[in-house]
Amino acid sequence: MSEQDKQDAQFTQMINRQLSRRGFLGATAALSAGAFLSLNPVAKAIAAASSPLIGFDAVPASTADKVVVPKGYQAEVLMSWGDPIFNGAPEFDPSGNQSSDAQAQQFGDNTDGMSFFQLSDERAVLAVNNEYINIDLMFAHDGKKLSADEVRKSQAAHGVTIVELARTGNGWQIDKGGKLNRRITAFTEMELTGPAAGHELLKTAADASGTQVLGTFNNCANGQTPWGTYLTCEENFHGYFGTEQAVELNDDYGRYGIKAKPSKYLWHSHDERFDVAKHPNEPHRHGWVVEIDPMDPSSTPLKRTALGRFKHENAAMTINGDGHAVVYLGDDERGEHLYKFVSKGKYIEGDNANNRSLLEEGTLYVAKFSMQPDALKGKGEWIELSFGKNGLDASNGFNDQAEVLIYARRAATVVGGTTMDRPEWVAVHPGNQYVFCTLTNNKNRGVKDNQPVGGPNPRSENHYGQIVRWSPAGGDHSSHEFDWDLYLIAGNPTVHQGNLYAGSDNINKDNMFNSPDGIGFDKAGRLWIQTDGNYSNEGNFAGQGNNQMLCGDPMTGEVRRFMTGPIACEITGLAFSDDQRSMFVGIQHPGEKGKPSHYPAGGDSKPRSTIVVVTRDDGGVIGA
Repeated sequence: MSEQDKQDAQFTQMINRQLSRRGFLGATAALSAGAFLSLNPVAKAIAAASSPLIGFDAVPASTADKVVVPKGYQAEVLMSWGDPIFNGAPEFDPSGNQSSDAQAQQFGDNTDGMSFFQLSDERAVLAVNNEYINIDLMFAHDGKKLSADEVRKSQAAHGVTIVELARTGNGWQIDKGGKLNRRITAFTEMELTGPAAGHELLKTAADASGTQVLGTFNNCANGQTPWGTYLTCEENFHGYFGTEQAVELNDDYGRYGIKAKPSKYLWHSHDERFDVAKHPNEPHRHGWVVEIDPMDPSSTPLKRTALGRFKHENAAMTINGDGHAVVYLGDDERGEHLYKFVSKGKYIEGDNANNRSLLEEGTLYVAKFSMQPDALKGKGEWIELSFGKNGLDASNGFNDQAEVLIYARRAATVVGGTTMDRPEWVAVHPGNQYVFCTLTNNKNRGVKDNQPVGGPNPRSENHYGQIVRWSPAGGDHSSHEFDWDLYLIAGNPTVHQGNLYAGSDNINKDNMFNSPDGIGFDKAGRLWIQTDGNYSNEGNFAGQGNNQMLCGDPMTGEVRRFMTGPIACEITGLAFSDDQRSMFVGIQHPGEKGKPSHYPAGGDSKPRSTIVVVTRDDGGVIGA
């Protein structure tokens, strides 16, 4: 172990010792609208006495069409949309005329969440979500009418890409001959598992069993299990269902955004299962967390219905002290909820036969936060979403547990879950004592009656976002109680002064940002924050520039900007090599909506979603 690794390990141990349940809430004091991250002097002294957790010089905000990282770092392209991932696969064709067969052998579009699986010092597997497509870039026309092969091409650009990586003298490279390389798309065969599998609401004309489903799509963020599987999360699945026919859909369809009109992607025009008039149960078969074995390219992905159906952002897993697997889940829509799943069975290290069944059965909960208007910390509880409890019965339209899970949003409302400002990624600190969740923004807060201002959502018409954190009672992630506060409130102190829109005390003109989205911890406990917000660089967002990635110290509240992205991109997806010396980061939709980006190739090239590998010039640990 290098000296830097030892220092990182010591710092992590120190944080874990200090952040007991009492120390966690003592480290910040949310006392007033003007200053609600006043840091505990003892915590400051502890941090100062050790090596700094954050050891790089912050980069300034940028509007350049490139990736910018700190001095002493470099960001190299690993792969971009359309790059071949198999030997013999065609190269990317920027004309937009490439076939669906070609796209099925290439890296999908709009990279998002990802996980890194180390095989050896020089070999690894990377699993990456491909969330959606940019229609104007995918095709040689405007995409308002698609052929059957163009629909198939669009479907082939969605899902998950799994590739083997080899580390050479030139860094990590795709091994196109890797035996584990695989594309999982909107037409890959999958299995529905858990309490809702086989239910009448999941049966279709093509699948009378209600257990066999084709495809995963709009895969946003992800999770990784200690037994070596990849969790991909289906988010905005509603946008793929539509119809040309007149059909009446009930409120449960409306709650998920499914409407009786042509869809944006037009899949229903050539793939009948996406015609909601003809196959009204097909939408119920999407909006789940999918478990994939990246080490077996012949394995069937499993849709885990026990984790509920909603617009999943990511799946943050931890193993509780008693062995139960706990998964925290955000539902990414304004005014939706934050969830927790606790497995019925217990994790047994090395027993994959047991562990791979842990997401089959368990209990789903929704979070309810204290909501005093001026309090920026408080208590919370997890309310059980089980049929027959808390009003989840026939009186509220639920006939069994499967319906509770299929209509998880309605169930969360019935039991009184707190409506949140778009709960996105969740991350559990490596010390396992507290959890963070990004609340990206919410223009509806204080405007719609069911979205009151207060608690963890302290601003009306919130266009900057915040990060909430909580500590489970007694350090027990299966507990029904927790304490919460706000790690930060994003804002713009150069535009707003003396109110919440300026941001919390740890936000200043040199690190300000809006719309925190992706987050994750490295082994040392650094919190990495990625943004997907307004990049206009004017008005409320003046001086904030392009989307960015920042690094936060969960002990002191310090935040520094680490990376800025190219024009009109979102920075999303985060993974580290086991030695923490390589960081994999996604650059999604550069040049979206016709913005003038030509990233990554430059010149007059077509912009392409891309994964970059960040390393230090001296080969050191990222961020240290």
